Amino acid sequence: MEIIGVIVAGIIIGLLGKFVAPSSRDNIPLWLTILCGIGGVIIGWYVYILVGGNGSPGIDWVRWLIAIVVAAVLVIIASTLTARMGARRTQA
Repeated sequence: MEIIGVIVAGIIIGLLGKFVAPSSRDNIPLWLTILCGIGGVIIGWYVYILVGGNGSPGIDWVRWLIAIVVAAVLVIIASTLTARMGARRTQA
């Protein structure tokens, strides 16, 4: 059941990360946005643990904010990489 939860959270966090990313950096496909969101959830959890998060009872807003920031960074990286690959295709 955890895998389904990570996927659902990844979809939501990925879309929020795409929303937070600068507008010129949000031109990636939906499937890549979802992958960035899943990465944001997983990497964000480890960052949260590293900075001393202990998983408070209820909704842990700090953990989710970290996941959104990580997803936004991943969206920016993915957008940069896909833009470079697209530029290489048009030059060839």
